[in-house]
Amino acid sequence: MGLKLKNQSSSDESPSLSNTAEPKAAVLAKIGKTHGIKGWVRVISFTSPAENILDYQIFEASRAGSTITLEVQEYKPQIGGFVALIKGYETPELARQLTGLELTVALSELPELDQDDVYWYQLEGLEVRNQHQQSLGTVLKLLETGANDVLVITPNEASIDDRERLIPFIRGTVISNIDLAGKLLCVNWEADYLE
Repeated sequence: MGLKLKNQSSSDESPSLSNTAEPKAAVLAKIGKTHGIKGWVRVISFTSPAENILDYQIFEASRAGSTITLEVQEYKPQIGGFVALIKGYETPELARQLTGLELTVALSELPELDQDDVYWYQLEGLEVRNQHQQSLGTVLKLLETGANDVLVITPNEASIDDRERLIPFIRGTVISNIDLAGKLLCVNWEADYLE
């Protein structure tokens, strides 16, 4: 399931890789523009599949340095996503205040995954080593491309060079092992691929 990492102390879109704090929440969605005249807002879901967002009604969001709780009264499917009516923001003027907010839930609220599955946020910050034990850097984020997801790897102090790499997230072929406890992602990827 594709979920972005959200540290309680950070409001950045992508996590700080030097931040060693354990994540407290996962970003499940982002609020887009208002829709219609009754205060509905577009919801950009980061869950996979996108309709998994419908399982959640209570979210937290950060606005002007404060955490607010938002309750979805109702969702409606729309072409390309969903719209939602948020309790207390039932006019376009009030709903407009929510545009751009990221909707988070505590990690404890996420469903348990099968043994071999991971959430995207769990991969962010892992060191990436290839089959020759060369450090290629650290996972910054994942990109959803349609064909397969892609890891964005940024260099770190231990990496063999200062190149950013894009590595396809294909289990068995490219991804050979994920060690969450050891904070390590092993890949079958030569250091000079795609030079």
